[in-house]
Amino acid sequence: MAVSRLPRPLAPYAADPERSRGRRHPEPPPSWRNEFQRDRDRIVHSSAFRRLEYKTQVFVNHEGDLFRTRLTHTLEVCQIARTIARALDLNEDLTEAITLAHDLGHTPFGHAGQDALNACMRDHGGFEHNLQSLRVVDELEQRYAEFDGLNLCWETREGILKHCSRLNACHLGTLGERFITRTQPGLEAQLANLADEIAYNSHDVDDGLRAELIDIDELRELELTGRLLREVETACPRLPLRRMLYEMVRGMIGSQVADVLESTRVAIGEHEPDSIDSVRELGTPLIRFSDAMNAAHKELKQFLFHALYRHHRVYRMAEKAKRTVTDLYQAFFDDPALMPPQHARRTRELALAQDNDGRARGVADYIAGMTDRYAILEHQRLFDPQRLT
Repeated sequence: MAVSRLPRPLAPYAADPERSRGRRHPEPPPSWRNEFQRDRDRIVHSSAFRRLEYKTQVFVNHEGDLFRTRLTHTLEVCQIARTIARALDLNEDLTEAITLAHDLGHTPFGHAGQDALNACMRDHGGFEHNLQSLRVVDELEQRYAEFDGLNLCWETREGILKHCSRLNACHLGTLGERFITRTQPGLEAQLANLADEIAYNSHDVDDGLRAELIDIDELRELELTGRLLREVETACPRLPLRRMLYEMVRGMIGSQVADVLESTRVAIGEHEPDSIDSVRELGTPLIRFSDAMNAAHKELKQFLFHALYRHHRVYRMAEKAKRTVTDLYQAFFDDPALMPPQHARRTRELALAQDNDGRARGVADYIAGMTDRYAILEHQRLFDPQRLT
């Protein structure tokens, strides 16, 4: 039987590229793609996207070849989100674009790097990776003759901005309004947010087990992983341990996705949105877990915080990462000429416009764009007397 090539009909509350709020800089419409597909392609071809391959998820890149990186995490989030988007008749292209861009602003060394850079920037507006992701696609990528950034659609930029303080929201125009009015983004943006949580919880369990920082007996005590382990052991009692753990992680993702689908359909039925704007006007997200799954999800997050993220091996590396980022920031802030010429020049331009706040932001932009190994190399260049280049 021939497969239909006609576009799949979307739900009335899904994002429609024909009704996009547009781009910051007007452009002729694409010839062979819709607007959200163009956004996706621009993200995939960006320098920031390629750098995700060498940025930390939990384990620093040189700690092992099989641990997740920001890039593999991003692809896993994208896969989960697209599955749910298709089942709910949402816009898969927009969902894909948002998920592929959601971590573009992450620093080297994961959350440890972000925390260190935020502390350095305390007196200069702070640092938050969601805002930095938006900054990357709006300003820092420089690939086009007519504009800075990637000039993405408003809807893609809306989805990238997962969190934002009220103070920062006031400077973002219509993009920041929902953080002031306490309304919601479109369903594709909500979905990207929840798919991110499903992916990193499930795969951090996998990486923690691989690194032997998590014990399987600890997982038996948790509601979600304990139930799944019992199901796998009952169905396949002689399965080798590693394959049993893979089955458990696969079950974690599958059960959370199924729960989101069921709970979201119920929520949509209760609120009956008839457009993406009616979704935005709500005070509560429609893409959601059930109460029971939400409780199990929070229990797992708490477990991972104490057992994995605060494990002494991860904690020691995180502290080294913080010192690396802090040292780099202080050296470059004190003397921007230590940065490569193009970054030093841009930092001086920002300083002329915004004094020390601009100087700090230029330094933060440079550091946030580093991969793990590049940050380590820059630190050696600056602080190892035996290394001249």
